[in-house]
Amino acid sequence: MARKPKKKVATMNIELGLEDEGEGKVEKVEKVGEEKMELGRTESDEQKGEEEEEDDDEEYYEDYDEAYEEALAEEDASSPESSPPSSPPAPPPVRYEPLPSPVSSKDGTASDKPLRVYADGIYDLFHFGHARSLEQAKKSFPNVYLLVGCCSDVLTHKHKGKTVMNEAERYESLRHCKWVDEVVQDAPWVITEEFLDKHNIDFVAHDALPYADASGAGQDVYEFVKKAGKFKETKRTDGVSTSDLIMRIVKDYNEYVMRNLTRGYTRKDLNVSYVKEKQLQVGMGINKLRQKVKEQQERVGQRLNTVASVADLNEWVENADRWVSGFLEKFEEGCHVMESAIKSQIQKGLLLQQSQLKQRTDKFLTNGTKSGKDGSALTRKTTKGHSVSSIF
Repeated sequence: MARKPKKKVATMNIELGLEDEGEGKVEKVEKVGEEKMELGRTESDEQKGEEEEEDDDEEYYEDYDEAYEEALAEEDASSPESSPPSSPPAPPPVRYEPLPSPVSSKDGTASDKPLRVYADGIYDLFHFGHARSLEQAKKSFPNVYLLVGCCSDVLTHKHKGKTVMNEAERYESLRHCKWVDEVVQDAPWVITEEFLDKHNIDFVAHDALPYADASGAGQDVYEFVKKAGKFKETKRTDGVSTSDLIMRIVKDYNEYVMRNLTRGYTRKDLNVSYVKEKQLQVGMGINKLRQKVKEQQERVGQRLNTVASVADLNEWVENADRWVSGFLEKFEEGCHVMESAIKSQIQKGLLLQQSQLKQRTDKFLTNGTKSGKDGSALTRKTTKGHSVSSIF
């Protein structure tokens, strides 16, 4: 931006009063000088203000020019000529964000005494869905001491069914969760007032789904806690559960069995029969063969694409008929040669068989003639009225 020309500061001519004669003139000059000094101060102040405004304008436009140049550079970089078109972005994977922490008290300080919150469950195949529920229980209040109850194998097998992990493994899994302060082993199936008093529990955290108690009447195990106003609801994590993990294993059962067999486990360890083991081995062999065939097909396809991209396809198309006809001629010629060779071999075999048959016939006829002569001679000999039998 072009700057405005600076104005010169008005100054008083001090020598003017010395050059003029007379006191009146001197006084007049002094008044004029004072007026010029005041006018000069005013103009100087206005000039300073204008210069400051011009400096601000220059800084503003310099920042604007820099921003404009950066915008142009980004536009050039994103233009299709400078960069190749990119494929559409893939959908982002599912992300489980951390759960929010509870709001602290108004004065910014939490209570000295933590609230004792209790959460219970089976916690079989401990996964991040369990951990997120315990995180919610831990963050239900600003200051929480979290107790986690885990039922024993006897109680779980009785009311729910067989578990994958035994009770010792489930207890140990909970101890390694960072949200857990204490693990209550052999936790009761139904929470009672005596249990809450024993452990000084202030709240019970669990999802709001009703869970049947041991009476068989369909009553909720948390009914007592909900009526007492000590229930704190937590949310379940969709897409993951112990049952879901077990179903994934059952779905790919054969693959997991074969993987463990190759790792050294026996069929007795996996409770698999001999016939099932052999069946799985054959199936895995067929799958491997299919995979190899598929890989080979992909390799051949890649090579064909490479050849097609390098070779001149028009030339190949023009000469295709000639090449095919030449191949057929060579093939027919080879077939004719093969046919002649086969016929000659057959003829040789037939001639050999005929010569062998003729030799056998001649030999048989020769032996028959000699036998006939001997027989006629023997029949003429008699001994005491008995004829000598011929060789026939």
